[in-house]
This record gives sequence, structure tokens and C-alpha cells, in this order.
Amino acid sequence: MDKIKFTVVIPLYNKEKHILRTLDSITSQKYPAAEILIIDDGSTDEGPALVEKANIENVRLISQQNQGVSAARNRGIAEASFEHIAFLDADDQWLPL
Repeated sequence: MDKIKFTVVIPLYNKEKHILRTLDSITSQKYPAAEILIIDDGSTDEGPALVEKANIENVRLISQQNQGVSAARNRGIAEASFEHIAFLDADDQWLPL
């Protein structure tokens, strides 16, 4: 059976203390995401810099002016390369599967 390719969309706004743990929880899954889009919604902390330093192959950081979490999710949908999309907040994590 072919594995479904999917995009994970993560709105990011001032979550520098959590974003790396969130990314680790995604990349540690048995069924990896084909693409992880982090939509920086005008963060004023170091969250976006931490994402860039993590240098994860399938992560794309997209910056926009602060418009709120719904606008960030919608931007992620618009930028997604795959039909299937999963949403995760920047301070949440997926348990191992």
C-alpha cells in the first residue's frame, strides 16, 4: 500500500519555548509528514530563528504580518503541496505512533 503524503501546517506566534519540541514530535512519527509548513504570524521572539537553525529537510518557514491563527492556517492551506493536511499548534505535540 502506498503511503499517503501529507502536509502539516503549524501557525507560529511567539512560541519559541515549544516549537522545537513540536517539530521533534512530528519528525519522530512512524509515518512521516512529507512537508511541514510553519507559518510565522509576525512573531517577535526567536521562534522563527530556532526553526531555521533546526535545518529540518522538509520544513518550510513562511513569514507574514500578524493576522491571527486562522489567517496563518489559511496561508498554510494555500501553500501546501499535498491534498491531505494536518494541523498542529506550535505548543502542542503528537505522541509517538
